[in-house]
Amino acid sequence: MIKILYFASLRERLGLASEEYREAPLPGTAGELLAALCARGAIWSETLGDAAAVKIAINQQMASIETPIGDGDEVAFFPPVTGG
Repeated sequence: MIKILYFASLRERLGLASEEYREAPLPGTAGELLAALCARGAIWSETLGDAAAVKIAINQQMASIETPIGDGDEVAFFPPVTGG
């Protein structure tokens, strides 16, 4: 099981703050997880399909689409943040 968290505009668009991903086999990387989520349908691919526009944290550490994930990990997706 992979715990997934969605933040800010991603949470609002998907209507979901968190979920437990249990589909077998579990994805091996954050990019594979994103691809599996995008395959759910239009709103998913529109919201998460641009990997460059989605930031990823795995177990509260910044990560990339190549970062390995495994059973029991927490994966958070959030939009880029701007500041000033």
